[in-house]
Amino acid sequence: MKRIGLVLVAGGSGRRMESELPKQFIKINEKPILQHCIDLFYSWNNDIQVVLVLPDDQIEYWNSIKDPSTNYTICSGGSERFHSVRKGLNALKNVDYVMIHDGVRPLVSHNVLNRCIASLEENKGVIPVITPTESIRIIEGSTSLHLDRNKIRIVQTPQCFHYNEIMSAYKENFKDSFTDDASVFENAGYTVDLIEGNYENIKITTPGDLEWTSIYLKNS
Repeated sequence: MKRIGLVLVAGGSGRRMESELPKQFIKINEKPILQHCIDLFYSWNNDIQVVLVLPDDQIEYWNSIKDPSTNYTICSGGSERFHSVRKGLNALKNVDYVMIHDGVRPLVSHNVLNRCIASLEENKGVIPVITPTESIRIIEGSTSLHLDRNKIRIVQTPQCFHYNEIMSAYKENFKDSFTDDASVFENAGYTVDLIEGNYENIKITTPGDLEWTSIYLKNS
């Protein structure tokens, strides 16, 4: 049985949410978004080792509102998401696989998580993706060009890896080209497998996302 760790990164603000409260702490159906994420992973695997990475100045507040019945490690983040993930990886103990997930994505399905782990039996890294449902255009100067959406994939989390390999990749110094964990992994010479994600697994960013997620959770 493979030992699985989770690095849950929650360093967002409430700017686009039009809220003074960081978005990961906003409640949906009486529970903070971040707690929904934690509960989701424990409902999938109650043996998963969880490390929650928060900005240092948010840890005290989180400790005042979190569900005290769930046990996990909390560590302070860094100046960039890259540094926060590296700190989270360093806080894990004796795991084979690691999942790195956004703390404002409470709707990833158990089926996606199962497919991620199944892929890691044959691949060193895997990320869930979805195909855009809208038409896509790329801006070039003062004009734009149509892109074939069937050749485009929208990347989600959790991004999942063999622990030793992703740790090795994160020894690199930060680069602006590191937009997610997969880009760090590929920079180290590794490749990632793509598996089908679930469209409900949105990154909550706007008030509309918040309302939609609340309705979805109430009806699920």
